[in-house]
Amino acid sequence: MKILMATMGLDIGGAETHIVELAKELKSEGHSIAIISNGGVYVPEVEAAGIRHYTAPLNRRSISAMLQGRKLLREAIARERPDVVHAHARIPAFLCGTLCRRMKVPFVTTAHWVFDTRGALRYLTNWGERTVAVSEDIKAYLIREYGLNAEHITVTINGIDTEKFSPRLDGAGVLTEFDLNPARPVLSYVSRMDEDRALVAEQLIEIAPELDRAIPGIQLLIAGGGNVFQRLKERAEAVNAQLGRRCVTMTGPRTDINEIVAAGDLFVGVSRAALEAMAAGKCVIVAGNEGYQGIFGPEKLEEAQAGNFCCRGLARSTPERLLADVVAAFGLSRGEREALEAYGRQVIFDFYSVRRMAADCLSVYEQVRKRKYQVVMSGYYGFGNAGDDAILDSIQQAIRAASDDVSVTVLSNDPELTRRQYGLDAIPRFRVLRVFSALRRGDVLLSGGGSLLQDTTSTRSLLYYLSVIRCAQWLHKPVMLYANGIGPVRKPANRRRVRQVVERAALVTLRDHASARELAQMGITRPVQVTADPVFHLEPAGRERSLELLSSAGLPQGRPFVAVSVRDWRDVGDFYAQLAGLCGHLRKVHGLEVLFLLMQPDRDRVATARVRDLMDEPSWVLDAPCTPRELMGVLGQARLCLAMRLHTLIFAARMAVPAMGLVYDPKVASYLEELDLPAAGDVAHFDGAEAIRRADALMENYDEVLARLRKKSAQLSRAAGENERLLLELLEKTKR
Repeated sequence: MKILMATMGLDIGGAETHIVELAKELKSEGHSIAIISNGGVYVPEVEAAGIRHYTAPLNRRSISAMLQGRKLLREAIARERPDVVHAHARIPAFLCGTLCRRMKVPFVTTAHWVFDTRGALRYLTNWGERTVAVSEDIKAYLIREYGLNAEHITVTINGIDTEKFSPRLDGAGVLTEFDLNPARPVLSYVSRMDEDRALVAEQLIEIAPELDRAIPGIQLLIAGGGNVFQRLKERAEAVNAQLGRRCVTMTGPRTDINEIVAAGDLFVGVSRAALEAMAAGKCVIVAGNEGYQGIFGPEKLEEAQAGNFCCRGLARSTPERLLADVVAAFGLSRGEREALEAYGRQVIFDFYSVRRMAADCLSVYEQVRKRKYQVVMSGYYGFGNAGDDAILDSIQQAIRAASDDVSVTVLSNDPELTRRQYGLDAIPRFRVLRVFSALRRGDVLLSGGGSLLQDTTSTRSLLYYLSVIRCAQWLHKPVMLYANGIGPVRKPANRRRVRQVVERAALVTLRDHASARELAQMGITRPVQVTADPVFHLEPAGRERSLELLSSAGLPQGRPFVAVSVRDWRDVGDFYAQLAGLCGHLRKVHGLEVLFLLMQPDRDRVATARVRDLMDEPSWVLDAPCTPRELMGVLGQARLCLAMRLHTLIFAARMAVPAMGLVYDPKVASYLEELDLPAAGDVAHFDGAEAIRRADALMENYDEVLARLRKKSAQLSRAAGENERLLLELLEKTKR
């Protein structure tokens, strides 16, 4: 993609560093990046990374400066012809808003902080088509103060380069440059030295004499420039004169912040600077103009994350609290200090990687980027069901691989979750006007995959999906039933409804031959094509991540295991007790540890607990939040799969793991037939002894079953690719 970023300037500051790191990461991932700003100390760094920079006065509110800035911004957009313009501050966003609609360029903004909304200032703000917020509290502010649609706001992070900020750096160059004694304690601090940012720097200078008495020889290294720098430097020099030595060093603006951080033994600061120090393996006191948190440790993570490490809403920083915590931090034992340092760096790896930040922005760009084709997807999405989420993930992955000209909008139960997880535009599936509008703008409705056209769940569910299809057909939009599983549809009225809709569909692909037979039995004579479930194109998580998840579940390392998936269901008699016996048999006789997987945790957790309580043998459960790719990766490590949920069986087949099905619905029996795999039995009248006999037979012929399954899995993977080919053909017809 071609991306033009607009910001006020590129001098020292958390937002500025955020922009620089984001631009460099996007550039490293192959995107074309340009930045327009008033310039600053970071310009040489971004230009050295191959990022083009345009200079424009986007940092001043005067009419003349804004008119000149708008003119230069318009010229930059015309020259770059970007896919997306991304503004990062109030004035650039306002000017971009006046241009992008007219120039027909998608436009997004990032909110790095809260603004003064009094009077006319409220109207000097434009949040674009989509907005990125750097914390949840800023998102809440945007909704409260500006009435932004929550679905159009994506919360991101301040991504940190963990190679640039690393414990491997020693800061020796900075220590030498400023003649600091490496044998004496060093406290480092980084911030803009502006009136609204330098409170803690001022307090550090104020308490320097007391720190010198409590921690003899302490050296304060304060980096940053701004409109109060000179005043603070004069105060620092007065303190140094009072102490008879240079206790406080004011560096002015710097770009080598990683070296400044590395030179210190303790860091004081907020926001991005605090996170960078944590990545560098430093003990951190979180303190800034907006509040004070103190020495960072595990007990303060949730509070810190809520305000993006900016201390918003916390008590004000005071010289007394700052003095007490600095003394306490330097008084920690070596073990206590190392534990805090290691924890802080792990927090960065877990929550604040620069790659994650770039991925968040790319997902927003994808939402607004203009494409040739618009597809609306209807399915059981946004309900936390791993099987249906895997369908969504695999379809969007396959569409993107097949063509970069297709934009996808998903009808989701949880649009925000869908956007966050898959980077897709999503709207509430039950908001009638929003759904109608999406269908009217779209080129094709894609219904599926999964078993949508069935009345086993309920007639209401069936009527929902049929209504969406009928609305698209009423709008004269082609409908593709995408790798559907059909049926069972038992009620005669429902069968008539399905027949009417399917006959009028532009294209029908099915995931199995049993679905084709079901349509034929309804009297449908139109051509259909049997392909395969989209999940056969989904890439699993890597082996390392899969082993991490197995370890987190407590599974004995290196032991073969059977992956078991069970769900709640009605009228099953003593099924759970019989299943517990089967699981125990697999462990005692075949040496397989028993690991339960939760495909839809809120519905599977209780049923899983019932089976485990009835077992005589030990078992484990993977109850950590997992993506479909991660569950698939875990299944790939199993020796055997025993599954009630259909998509657990499909995951196992995708990973070529022999499986047995627990049949609660005809679709499970149909797919077992498709895969040539055995059923353990029907849950409504489950025979534990017969299930054990079938399991023993499978294990006895394991190699033969495995070879057959590998061949079948490869065939289905190839067949799954037909869905995208046929979809693209249909889309091309809509533009003729």
